Amino acid sequence: MAVVSVRYIVYDVDAAIDFYKGQLGFDVETHPAPTFAILSRGDLRLLLSAPSGPGGGGQTLADGSRPEPGGWNRISLQVSGLDAAIERLKVAGVRLRGERIHGVGGDQIIVEDPSGNPVELFERQQ
Repeated sequence: MAVVSVRYIVYDVDAAIDFYKGQLGFDVETHPAPTFAILSRGDLRLLLSAPSGPGGGGQTLADGSRPEPGGWNRISLQVSGLDAAIERLKVAGVRLRGERIHGVGGDQIIVEDPSGNPVELFERQQ
């Protein structure tokens, strides 16, 4: 499988690294500047960019639009033991968007990184 990269805009790259590494099992590939880092988990590379000046994924666009975190588009990480993961994240103070949802093909919950970006944790039905 090919490596897939997703960029998330975050307000604090260091806080995002702590969250993704400590809570979701990502590895840090590189963190060359305070406003940028690349993390990985399996075949997923997560590019973290803080809103910043010229020269990066977080730069203000020509029309003045400034990238910011949030919304509903999200990465989905497959887990086993979703209930245990939910409890561990609650204890760690991670913000959850609602409760566990039983859906087609499995169950899910949406958690937020420190900047409010959603991350779906998905457990397939057996």
